This record gives sequence, structure tokens and C-alpha cells, in this order.
Amino acid sequence: MRKLLVGILAVLALAACGTANEPGSSPSGSPAAEIKGTITVLAAASLTETFTKLGKEFEAQYPGTTVKLSFGASSTLAQQITNGAPAEVFAAASPSTMKQVTDAKSASGEPAIFVRNRLQIAVPQGNPAKITGLKDFANADLKITLCAKDVPCGTAATKAFDAAGITPKPDTYGADVKAVLTTVRLGEADAGMVYKTDVIAAGDDVDGLDFPEADKAINDYPIATLTEGPNQEGAKAFVEFVLSAKGQETFTAAGFDLP
Repeated sequence: MRKLLVGILAVLALAACGTANEPGSSPSGSPAAEIKGTITVLAAASLTETFTKLGKEFEAQYPGTTVKLSFGASSTLAQQITNGAPAEVFAAASPSTMKQVTDAKSASGEPAIFVRNRLQIAVPQGNPAKITGLKDFANADLKITLCAKDVPCGTAATKAFDAAGITPKPDTYGADVKAVLTTVRLGEADAGMVYKTDVIAAGDDVDGLDFPEADKAINDYPIATLTEGPNQEGAKAFVEFVLSAKGQETFTAAGFDLP
């Protein structure tokens, strides 16, 4: 009788483990059936590739969900949120832009830092202008593009230039990091300042140059659920998915650093 009881308990334990690991179960253990509907995610432009991938994987794990992604400059997205945009999740490229949201009481959950990113100099393939470092950004004879100063990549670039004691002479400012990258990719600039992850995502279209001052301007990326989003269960599940081992693996493969 005792052997029979032990056997039954073992089977029940295995069944419980299997249920927790079934595809479609949430990281917090909530039934997948509770996670459904549309989840609107506002995310920094530099997260375009990784969040697009994670959005598809999330939908596959939670049948009946739709992840609606909108990318842009974090400062612009933060303003949209504080103005009442009905989104579920915000992923910013800096704590300062997330603070705009939390100060306005627009975040329903405590922000969590999920990745870090560092700057690189982006140049057209082959580096035709022979850019070597930050000093070239002060050369008025070169075509230079930077992120607008009020967006995270622009703020980070300013920190890097200050650390190097260099005053840049940009010809154009991009609304976000992808706009800067596009200008370089099209050969309309000799160099631009973007994130390492954007250079990796561009493949063979651009080359990336490291520089020591980038260590002084590393950006932390926070993520939080939002009060105006009607799908709170979906929001929590998506944030948990981003913070999961699968999410972290996706980010490191794209060139992000873990916090």
C-alpha cells in the first residue's frame, strides 16, 4: 500500500511539473487562457528588431494574443503616454524617459532594467571617409549625423563627447537612432553615432567603430506596464516574457549587454 501511495505521489509531481512547462503557460504560472487580446507596446527605436522577434514568439506561446508594436524616440513615446495613449507596455532607451512616465503616474508597475546598450560610430561600408574616432566629428569638412539631443541616443552621444573633450559639428540630426543609421546607410553621411545593436542589425550595409568614451555613456533600458492599457494581464505577461531567459538570450544575440 505504501509503495502504491509513493507511486501516485510521484506521478502527480511529474504532472505538475509538466503543466508548469507547457507551451502557452505564463512565466508567472497563470493559465494561458487568461492571456489573450491585443497588447500595445511602445518601444525605443533601437529595440525594433528584438521586440519584433519577441512579439512573434509571444503570440506563438499565447494563441489568441496580438502584440501591436510601435517604435520611435523614447522621449516622443513618453510624451504620448503621459498624454493618455492607450498602450499596455513601455520600453524606453533610458531611465530619464521612463521617469517622465512614472512621475506622471502613467506606469502601473515598477520599471525594471532589462538590457544595456553602448554607442558605436557607424560609417558606410568600407569607411570611405577613413573615420578613426570621435575627433572626426569635429571636422567641419566631413558629413556628420547625430541623434537629436533630447532623445536617449543623443543624450548618450553628448556624454561621450563631453568625456572626450570634443565639440561635434553635425550636419543633420535624426529624430531617433534608426533615422541616423539610415542616413549613414544611404551614404548621405560620413559618420553617425548609433548604438552597437543598430550596427549589428544593419548587417553589411554599415561598419561599426568602437571608441573608449562609449564606456562613459552606457544606456540602461527600463520596461514597465502602463495604467491606460486595458489588457493588464497581457501587459504583465509580455513584460515577464521580455525578462525571461528566452528574452535575455534574444537581446544578447543582438548585441545588448545584460544589467
